[in-house]
Amino acid sequence: MTMIAAWLSIDENNVVPALREAAEKLDGAGGEVVLDFVSVRRIDSNALRALEELASLAEKNAVKVVLRGIHVDVYKVLKLVKLAPRFTFLS
Repeated sequence: MTMIAAWLSIDENNVVPALREAAEKLDGAGGEVVLDFVSVRRIDSNALRALEELASLAEKNAVKVVLRGIHVDVYKVLKLVKLAPRFTFLS
């Protein structure tokens, strides 16, 4: 069976709503969701909470979440809060 990935671009001003939209698409994602973070330079606690919820839902539904274009500062935050291992990263 062919897997079709869901692809979403994340805008820095609307990170949390975009992550909620991604969570809604997990059921029909076909095994993979790609989130394009290229325009996100900073991340706040609400976005971290939304990412944690997304990671939990993805694990529950056996969906891989790929974060594309993560800025180094955002990656460092994900490492500090121990969320980085729950995602796959593309440059």
